[in-house]
Amino acid sequence: MADARLTTASFLVLGIIDKLGEASAYDVKVEAARTVAPFWSVPHAQVYAQCDRLLEGGLLSQVRQESGRNRRVLTLTDQGRAALQGWLDDPAFVPVEARERGILKLWFGGRPELLGPVQLDEHRRTLDDYEELASSVGELLTRGQWDALEFGIRYERMMVDFWQWVQRRDEEGGDEGTTDR
Repeated sequence: MADARLTTASFLVLGIIDKLGEASAYDVKVEAARTVAPFWSVPHAQVYAQCDRLLEGGLLSQVRQESGRNRRVLTLTDQGRAALQGWLDDPAFVPVEARERGILKLWFGGRPELLGPVQLDEHRRTLDDYEELASSVGELLTRGQWDALEFGIRYERMMVDFWQWVQRRDEEGGDEGTTDR
Protein backbone atom coordinates (compact mmCIF):
# COMPACT_ATOMS: atom_id res chain seq x y z
CA MET A 1 0.00 0.00 0.00
CA ALA A 2 1.50 3.33 -1.03
CA ASP A 3 1.84 5.99 1.66
CA ALA A 4 -0.27 8.34 -0.49
CA ARG A 5 -3.31 6.13 0.14
CA LEU A 6 -2.93 6.23 3.90
CA THR A 7 -5.28 8.67 5.60
CA THR A 8 -5.35 10.05 9.09
CA ALA A 9 -7.94 7.38 9.89
CA SER A 10 -5.43 4.76 8.69
CA PHE A 11 -2.84 6.10 11.10
CA LEU A 12 -5.40 6.28 13.90
CA VAL A 13 -6.05 2.55 13.45
CA LEU A 14 -2.33 1.74 13.24
CA GLY A 15 -1.60 3.86 16.31
CA ILE A 16 -4.28 2.26 18.45
CA ILE A 17 -3.29 -1.27 17.46
CA ASP A 18 0.34 -0.36 18.16
CA LYS A 19 -0.57 0.95 21.65
CA LEU A 20 -2.69 -2.12 22.44
CA GLY A 21 -0.23 -4.59 20.94
CA GLU A 22 -3.03 -6.49 19.23
CA ALA A 23 -6.69 -5.72 18.75
CA SER A 24 -9.83 -6.62 16.87
CA ALA A 25 -11.55 -3.94 14.80
CA TYR A 26 -14.11 -3.73 17.62
CA ASP A 27 -11.29 -3.13 20.15
CA VAL A 28 -9.98 -0.30 17.94
CA LYS A 29 -13.45 1.25 17.79
CA VAL A 30 -13.88 1.06 21.58
CA GLU A 31 -10.39 2.43 22.27
CA ALA A 32 -10.88 5.30 19.80
CA ALA A 33 -14.16 6.22 21.51
CA ARG A 34 -12.50 6.00 24.94
CA THR A 35 -9.40 8.02 24.10
CA VAL A 36 -9.15 10.16 20.96
CA ALA A 37 -12.82 10.78 20.10
CA PRO A 38 -12.95 14.18 21.83
CA PHE A 39 -10.41 15.60 19.38
CA TRP A 40 -10.50 13.14 16.49
CA SER A 41 -13.70 11.26 15.77
CA VAL A 42 -13.85 8.41 13.32
CA PRO A 43 -17.07 6.67 12.31
CA HIS A 44 -17.30 3.05 13.43
CA ALA A 45 -17.76 1.81 9.86
CA GLN A 46 -14.57 3.59 8.87
CA VAL A 47 -12.60 1.73 11.55
CA TYR A 48 -13.69 -1.59 10.09
CA ALA A 49 -12.99 -0.43 6.52
CA GLN A 50 -9.54 0.84 7.51
CA CYS A 51 -8.70 -2.45 9.21
CA ASP A 52 -9.61 -4.29 5.99
CA ARG A 53 -7.58 -1.85 3.82
CA LEU A 54 -4.54 -2.02 6.09
CA LEU A 55 -4.71 -5.81 6.23
CA GLU A 56 -5.01 -6.00 2.45
CA GLY A 57 -2.09 -3.58 2.09
CA GLY A 58 0.21 -5.64 4.27
CA LEU A 59 0.36 -3.13 7.14
CA LEU A 60 -1.57 -5.41 9.49
CA SER A 61 -1.63 -9.15 9.97
CA GLN A 62 -4.43 -11.17 11.49
CA VAL A 63 -4.92 -14.28 13.53
CA ARG A 64 -8.34 -15.82 14.04
CA GLN A 65 -9.13 -16.58 17.68
CA GLU A 66 -10.33 -20.14 17.84
CA SER A 67 -12.24 -19.75 21.09
CA GLY A 68 -15.32 -17.64 21.57
CA ARG A 69 -16.61 -15.68 18.58
CA ASN A 70 -13.79 -16.56 16.15
CA ARG A 71 -12.90 -12.89 15.87
CA ARG A 72 -9.81 -11.70 14.06
CA VAL A 73 -7.03 -10.16 16.10
CA LEU A 74 -4.85 -7.67 14.26
CA THR A 75 -1.21 -6.73 14.82
CA LEU A 76 1.12 -4.36 13.00
CA THR A 77 3.51 -5.84 10.48
CA ASP A 78 7.02 -4.43 10.13
CA GLN A 79 5.70 -2.44 7.15
CA GLY A 80 2.81 -1.11 9.26
CA ARG A 81 5.14 -0.17 12.10
CA ALA A 82 7.46 1.65 9.64
CA ALA A 83 4.51 3.51 8.08
CA LEU A 84 3.26 4.58 11.51
CA GLN A 85 6.72 5.72 12.59
CA GLY A 86 7.18 7.65 9.34
CA TRP A 87 3.88 9.43 9.92
CA LEU A 88 4.78 10.21 13.54
CA ASP A 89 8.14 11.62 12.45
CA ASP A 90 6.63 13.81 9.68
CA PRO A 91 6.43 17.41 10.95
CA ALA A 92 4.23 18.59 8.04
CA PHE A 93 1.59 21.17 8.96
CA VAL A 94 -2.03 20.49 8.05
CA PRO A 95 -4.44 23.34 8.82
CA VAL A 96 -7.07 22.65 11.46
CA GLU A 97 -10.63 22.10 10.34
CA ALA A 98 -12.62 23.01 13.43
CA ARG A 99 -16.00 21.80 12.14
CA GLU A 100 -17.94 23.67 14.81
CA ARG A 101 -21.60 23.47 13.80
CA GLY A 102 -22.49 26.56 15.85
CA ILE A 103 -19.94 28.64 13.95
CA LEU A 104 -21.32 27.42 10.63
CA LYS A 105 -24.81 28.39 11.77
CA LEU A 106 -23.58 31.87 12.71
CA TRP A 107 -22.03 32.23 9.27
CA PHE A 108 -25.34 31.47 7.58
CA GLY A 109 -27.34 33.82 9.79
CA GLY A 110 -28.13 31.72 12.85
CA ARG A 111 -29.43 33.79 15.73
CA PRO A 112 -26.76 34.41 18.38
CA GLU A 113 -29.37 34.70 21.14
CA LEU A 114 -30.50 31.14 20.38
CA LEU A 115 -27.10 29.61 19.66
CA GLY A 116 -25.01 31.34 22.31
CA PRO A 117 -26.48 29.98 25.54
CA VAL A 118 -26.49 26.37 24.39
CA GLN A 119 -23.03 26.54 22.84
CA LEU A 120 -21.64 28.25 25.93
CA ASP A 121 -23.17 25.67 28.29
CA GLU A 122 -21.89 22.73 26.23
CA HIS A 123 -18.36 24.13 25.91
CA ARG A 124 -18.29 24.83 29.65
CA ARG A 125 -19.44 21.25 30.32
CA THR A 126 -16.76 19.83 28.04
CA LEU A 127 -14.13 22.06 29.65
CA ASP A 128 -15.20 20.83 33.09
CA ASP A 129 -14.97 17.21 31.86
CA TYR A 130 -11.45 17.75 30.49
CA GLU A 131 -10.27 19.51 33.64
CA GLU A 132 -11.71 16.69 35.77
CA LEU A 133 -9.95 14.15 33.60
CA ALA A 134 -6.68 16.05 33.96
CA SER A 135 -6.97 16.13 37.74
CA SER A 136 -8.04 12.49 38.09
CA VAL A 137 -5.74 10.67 35.64
CA GLY A 138 -3.22 13.30 34.63
CA GLU A 139 -0.32 11.43 36.24
CA LEU A 140 -1.18 8.28 34.26
CA LEU A 141 -0.99 9.95 30.86
CA THR A 142 2.01 9.86 28.56
CA ARG A 143 3.56 13.16 27.58
CA GLY A 144 1.76 13.11 24.24
CA GLN A 145 -1.58 12.23 25.84
CA TRP A 146 -1.15 15.03 28.36
CA ASP A 147 -0.32 17.48 25.58
CA ALA A 148 -3.44 16.42 23.64
CA LEU A 149 -5.58 16.84 26.76
CA GLU A 150 -4.04 20.27 27.35
CA PHE A 151 -4.97 21.18 23.77
CA GLY A 152 -8.57 20.16 24.51
CA ILE A 153 -8.63 22.27 27.68
CA ARG A 154 -7.22 25.32 25.90
CA TYR A 155 -9.56 24.86 22.94
CA GLU A 156 -12.62 24.67 25.18
CA ARG A 157 -11.47 27.73 27.13
CA MET A 158 -11.16 29.59 23.83
CA MET A 159 -14.65 28.45 22.77
CA VAL A 160 -16.13 29.54 26.11
CA ASP A 161 -14.46 32.92 25.66
CA PHE A 162 -15.73 33.16 22.07
CA TRP A 163 -19.37 32.37 22.93
CA GLN A 164 -19.25 34.79 25.88
CA TRP A 165 -18.07 37.42 23.40
CA VAL A 166 -20.93 36.53 21.02
CA GLN A 167 -23.45 36.90 23.85
CA ARG A 168 -22.00 40.23 25.05
CA ARG A 169 -21.97 41.56 21.53
CA ASP A 170 -25.56 40.45 20.98
CA GLU A 171 -26.67 42.03 24.26
CA GLU A 172 -24.92 45.28 23.31
CA GLY A 173 -26.44 45.25 19.82
CA GLY A 174 -23.08 44.83 18.06
CA ASP A 175 -22.88 46.07 14.48
CA GLU A 176 -22.54 43.57 11.67
CA GLY A 177 -19.20 43.46 9.95
CA THR A 178 -17.24 44.89 12.88
CA THR A 179 -14.90 43.26 15.30
CA ASP A 180 -13.77 44.27 18.75
CA ARG A 181 -10.51 42.46 19.20
